Amino acid sequence: MSKPRIMYYNDGRHSHIYRYEPPMQKEEYLSMVDEVVGTSVEAIMLCLGEGRTMLHDTKAGELLGHNVDKWDHAIFRRTYQNATHLINEGNDPLRIISERAHEKGILLYPNLIMQRGGVDHATVRCSDFRFNNTHLEIGAKGDLDPSFPGYDGLDFKHEEARNERFSIIEEVLTEYDVDGFELYLSQMPYFFHPKEIDSGRTIMTDWVGKVYELLKKTGKQRELVVRVPLDLKESHAIGLDIEEWIKRGIVDAVVGENVQQGQMTDFTPLIKVADNTKTRVIAPVSNGVGSDRLGTATISVIRATASNYWQQNVDGLYLGGWHGEWPYEAAFYEKLRELPHPEIMSAKDKFYSVPTSEDTSTKLPCKLELNTPVSVDFTISDDLHRWGNVDRVHEVIFRVRIIGHTELDQINFKLNGVELPSSIHRRINELYKQRVPHYRVMGGYWHIFKLDSKHWPKKGINTFTATLLYRDSDLSEKDIICTLRDVEIETKYLLGKSFQRDIVDPDLGPSDNY
Repeated sequence: MSKPRIMYYNDGRHSHIYRYEPPMQKEEYLSMVDEVVGTSVEAIMLCLGEGRTMLHDTKAGELLGHNVDKWDHAIFRRTYQNATHLINEGNDPLRIISERAHEKGILLYPNLIMQRGGVDHATVRCSDFRFNNTHLEIGAKGDLDPSFPGYDGLDFKHEEARNERFSIIEEVLTEYDVDGFELYLSQMPYFFHPKEIDSGRTIMTDWVGKVYELLKKTGKQRELVVRVPLDLKESHAIGLDIEEWIKRGIVDAVVGENVQQGQMTDFTPLIKVADNTKTRVIAPVSNGVGSDRLGTATISVIRATASNYWQQNVDGLYLGGWHGEWPYEAAFYEKLRELPHPEIMSAKDKFYSVPTSEDTSTKLPCKLELNTPVSVDFTISDDLHRWGNVDRVHEVIFRVRIIGHTELDQINFKLNGVELPSSIHRRINELYKQRVPHYRVMGGYWHIFKLDSKHWPKKGINTFTATLLYRDSDLSEKDIICTLRDVEIETKYLLGKSFQRDIVDPDLGPSDNY
């Protein structure tokens, strides 16, 4: 069995079984395979259900809704109707998906969400196992603050909890024709009481080893994939000893997730641990942006992300959450086509952005204080000078958003130690906008630089520095804080030397970028 480089996660719910009116047809359910046939997707990572309950004809686990008399949510009722209809007519959802994937030359890895909240978080989606075993939860002792995020999750120190999870995996591996299995450990990543992490770490390592042993016993070519927090120390602190798993050889691929770091995620520490082992490092590529202008990633954003990851020598890409774009249109397939080919993406448009978060996991936002330089590193994969030498670079745009300042403030901007001159700079007034996405902050200015070749960023790590030289004295420093919030860079290319930028429409004439 070949080792997939492009893995596509489908949660099996939001874009399919939630959407179709009952009774759902077999062909409609199979569309989750059919929709990625002929693309770069080599493996579908199919979520078995919402974690506590499943959506296939399971005997080891429990079907969503099997224990419900009155529904408090119409969508989950529909899900139950569709799943039971398929099962009753002999079309076990997991079995027909496996058959269809293999018929079309795609690998199938079932995915189990390992941890979810308890009864209060589930209502009609909860299993009888969770209803009847609240004593197996992390907070069952009563010595934890109920606000602890893992309070009502299963405590994996209990053999009953581990066995419940294992039995579901065992059934899939022994009853279904699958190519591997994925343990989804980064959703609600709390598995032990905070005071029992050290002993829990050993328990979890032994349990993962048990899963791996079963997987290889049922199929030597099958792979065990684990989806975990990228930070090795963070994983270690919650009871997941990723380094030990790799050392023991009990995982075939590690998907290291770090949502906050986005395109600038550094996989080097994990790659070093996996170096000279059989374990592959897979980098997640999100299709979400969350900027003040974009919700879903454009192809230029995806190119930038994928190219940065391939540049680090990851072994593959994991497309998580892309089913949120359903129903899929041309732009979706355009993004999938180029993903495995960094050399094809090298001279094509890319859009990079430094991640911004209100917590401490990112470098932005960052307060600007008078005469105190603030520096932010960012990484790009473009070799602009190479392509500039053959006249393929159309435009390089550098954007910086600073909030909490006015037109009277004076700020110095440098890129890699070189001052960006006013001749290539313009401002966009963002002090007040009537409509903005709810997750963004208004105020301040976007500073736009159309970089000439003397000021182009280099391939690899670059450093941007901003220094507040003068502050409007009428502003309260306590209430209005001058803050560097966003850093973006766009690289735009021509198809070839002396080409037009965009294709000319014969009816409309040349575009603005002609």
